[in-house]
Amino acid sequence: MRAVGYTKTGGPEVLTDVTIEEPTPGPRDLLVEVHAVSVNPVDTKIRVRENPPPGGVRVLGWDAVGIVRAVGSQVTMFQPGDRVWYAGAVTRQGCDSELHVVDERIVARAPDSLDDGDAAALPLTTITAWELLFDRLGVPRDGGEGQTLLVVGAAGGVGSILVQLAAKLTGLTVIGTASRPETRDWVTAMGADHVVNHHDLAASLAAAGFASVDYIATLTQTKRHLATYVDVIAPQGRIGVIDDPGVLDIVPFKGKSVSVHWESMFTRSTFDTADITAQHDLLTEVAVLVDAGVLRTTRQRSAGPITADTVRAAHELQQSGTAIGKTVLVGWPA
Repeated sequence: MRAVGYTKTGGPEVLTDVTIEEPTPGPRDLLVEVHAVSVNPVDTKIRVRENPPPGGVRVLGWDAVGIVRAVGSQVTMFQPGDRVWYAGAVTRQGCDSELHVVDERIVARAPDSLDDGDAAALPLTTITAWELLFDRLGVPRDGGEGQTLLVVGAAGGVGSILVQLAAKLTGLTVIGTASRPETRDWVTAMGADHVVNHHDLAASLAAAGFASVDYIATLTQTKRHLATYVDVIAPQGRIGVIDDPGVLDIVPFKGKSVSVHWESMFTRSTFDTADITAQHDLLTEVAVLVDAGVLRTTRQRSAGPITADTVRAAHELQQSGTAIGKTVLVGWPA
């Protein structure tokens, strides 16, 4: 079967069209015919740092929409013909392939109201944003009235859906960061109450009338903004981190009793946690919210069918730091 992968680490140029064996589903697995995928920062990071098995190919991709073609012997929630969406597990091959196997416990039925490309934009970033907001930061559903959430990197993939979740499902005042006119417009369209410039974060917050914020979701450039967070976080505030700042010195937050929380949406699948099915549940609920018109896709760009050339271009855009929302790839060349 066709796939896009690499045989050695490096830049986007190492990605190539390959032919690999069709995977066999395990007892809890679904075999999915992949119709659309999207690109995330994790794809570019793994491409640079993770070697393929000796003589083998590493396939990237952790967002997929497709049709179930076969199920494992212990599968109970799906059957062949179901249209599904999921992010998959970083410990397994990615979904940039015609057929893909994935544990049913992290899969849900895709929303009926979205086409394959619009749906493929959402799973990984939605799981990340949902877990960050509700599991890590502990914001109560329908709660947070009178409190503020600062989303740093609000125009990116995670930021675009996090702003929506906070605006639609909580009472928080949502402040997103963006600096360019097009990113400011995008963050406003996602539902942010205020948009501030991250290039001078403290001054921009003050100009918008915020001396402090109760929650910070730092999605990018954490190292750069950390000293500012010390100043602007409210006493007993909470900070959620998803990027890779290297060293994270949280000692300066002690005086304010601020808590710092890591979020990695692959934790549940990597460690087969007792609550792994929570990702099936949340994607199921999000599909309902999408079909009800509460949440919208974060697809901003379609890069074409799934080929090494298009995946390579999507990686380059992701690494440029200028991407807005999500880039998706739909279908395979005839």
